[in-house]
Amino acid sequence: MTAVDQNTRRRRGTGLIALDEQAAFGGYTLYAPLTGGGEVPLIDLHGNVVHRWRLPHRPGRHARILPNGNLAYNATLPDQDALFPMWHKYRGGLMQEIDPQGTVLREFADPLQHHDAHHYGDGRILYTALEPLTGARAAAVRGGVAGSEAPGGTVYADTLREVDADGRTLWSWRAGDHLDRDEFALHPDYSREHWPLINSVCPLADGNILASLRSVSAVIVISRESGEILWRTEPGLVSQQHHPTELPDGNFLIFDNGVFRPGHDVPFSRVIEVERRSGKVVWEYHDPAREAFFAPFMGSAQRLPNGNTLITDSPAGRLFEVTAEGLLCWEYVVPQFGSYREPEVGALFPSLNNAVFRAYRYDAGQLPWLKRRV
Repeated sequence: MTAVDQNTRRRRGTGLIALDEQAAFGGYTLYAPLTGGGEVPLIDLHGNVVHRWRLPHRPGRHARILPNGNLAYNATLPDQDALFPMWHKYRGGLMQEIDPQGTVLREFADPLQHHDAHHYGDGRILYTALEPLTGARAAAVRGGVAGSEAPGGTVYADTLREVDADGRTLWSWRAGDHLDRDEFALHPDYSREHWPLINSVCPLADGNILASLRSVSAVIVISRESGEILWRTEPGLVSQQHHPTELPDGNFLIFDNGVFRPGHDVPFSRVIEVERRSGKVVWEYHDPAREAFFAPFMGSAQRLPNGNTLITDSPAGRLFEVTAEGLLCWEYVVPQFGSYREPEVGALFPSLNNAVFRAYRYDAGQLPWLKRRV
């Protein structure tokens, strides 16, 4: 035993770290600790918990609040087998809409769902899932570490599905049918168990679909009508990125993790705004000491109404807000630490962690049910 806390992240301090109330966007921040067992806190700018959901299943990545004020929660479906060791870390399977009092209003289950599920608010859900490729179809996937397929030589390929409130399929898309194997090859240091690892999906204003393909370092726009790829980031622009979103002017905001970034021997993460028309970066945030902000996996960014950007440094449980000029004005470190319960994931991530997949900021008008502290 020792008197010194051996958890590096916790030892550096948790809770509210920094606040410039004049510069920060006023409101409330929602996050779901990945090892929290189902706790979803909503905090004010000072780090006070103003509301909390306590749900029976740990998050299958994240939660957000819908326009109707309810919680969209992607939970881990219980009693599932591991398709491959990392599957338990990022699988979901249970997509729920929950009122502020914690009552489940509706839910839809798909054991192959993972990472992201976009709840429209009217019962429709657009989400990422898997299908197994075997034999020649698995061998056709390019790149990755030889021999690192899932059991039986299987490569799990991504699919996208949109379902209605009754669970009927409205639209679907399969990477195996629409992605060129050479153009979207796995990075040579990545496992071949999952291709291309879609970690984010959302509808665009024009009706098409925006998706992030982590293990091939590409953000793409998919035609809802034909399934073809209408747009992609130029190779080398992003590296193992997460959470692209569309801004009101049509540009894309992207959390660019920076793993295996071409031309850089020291990794760093950044958030970039990419102009859709030109494909060029028109805004960028990175820490003044670039290496001080590096999230090797997960991460998110939300452009706020006042032009600030809320950033989730996911592995560190660090939520922070920067101005358009790149000045930090709010920082909070998640104080909830825990461990993954599934042994396959616990062996890969043995220490207690405070990781969150995404955080979201809401103003008071989006939370009419909230009983705020006086």
